[in-house]
Amino acid sequence: MNVDLSVRLGRLTLNNPVLVASGTFGYVREMTRFLDVSRLGGVIPKTVTAQPRAGNPTPRTVETASGLLNAIGLDNDGIDHFLQHHLPYLRTLGTPIIANIAGENEDQFVSMAAQLAAETGLAAVELNVSCPNVSHGLDMGIDPTAVERLVGRVREACPYPIIAKLTPNVTDIVTIARAAASGGADAVSLVNTFRGMAIDWRKRRPILANDVGGLSGPAIKPLALRMVWEVARALPKCPIIGIGGIWTADDAMEFLVAGASAIQVGTATFADPGASARLLDSLPEKIASLGAGSVREIVGTLRSNRG
Repeated sequence: MNVDLSVRLGRLTLNNPVLVASGTFGYVREMTRFLDVSRLGGVIPKTVTAQPRAGNPTPRTVETASGLLNAIGLDNDGIDHFLQHHLPYLRTLGTPIIANIAGENEDQFVSMAAQLAAETGLAAVELNVSCPNVSHGLDMGIDPTAVERLVGRVREACPYPIIAKLTPNVTDIVTIARAAASGGADAVSLVNTFRGMAIDWRKRRPILANDVGGLSGPAIKPLALRMVWEVARALPKCPIIGIGGIWTADDAMEFLVAGASAIQVGTATFADPGASARLLDSLPEKIASLGAGSVREIVGTLRSNRG
């Protein structure tokens, strides 16, 4: 089926709009036996921090109705290990690699971005300013002034396209997205997980050792769709990557017509490691069914019932 799946996110061009979300695809090595990752629009390895992190104590995941709560706490071996051990392998995969970084403060973000700037083989950098499971993980992501300043400083330090991954745990997502765009973000990823809790009432304790965690999966899709739609209407020139409960091509189509130019498959990968490839296989037919010949023709075409 002759449908043009290519998309443009600011300075970043992808062959198709299907990405995999950071934190759900490991460092890709473990996923290659389930699908041909070179077919994907791009891969986003798990978040790396300036120093190694052991993450939060266990239990740190729990299934909920139509969702998953996690409080991993950015468990990783640090950026130096990523650059020395993971990046050389990732360069061989034949698909765009988008590094995801999280700093404890602005200076740390900028320092890591500068390290990435010295490397080849990356397509873009995603800034995780929205992790709800670490100390200070949301401080910058809920402050529009801080988000704009951070994105601006990172863009000065790093020539790669910059994507800001935003938290939904704010009063007005449009304000934060506007700040990221003003700072020079090439795109915004909407959204990271929603803060939630699971309780063992018999023990009268939270199930997660961290008490609270981030909710992902189908349960959050209606909320994520609403946020994508709001930002797309308010900021039509700001490319959006939709995230939240995307399991099938139909889910992806909902995000695309709501205003996302690309999507990330996240929690679905845990249940079905090949979910992103199967979604991609079904996407051209869905797009063609609307009489469109490209992804770009359907992005943001949602019509409000209120006129």
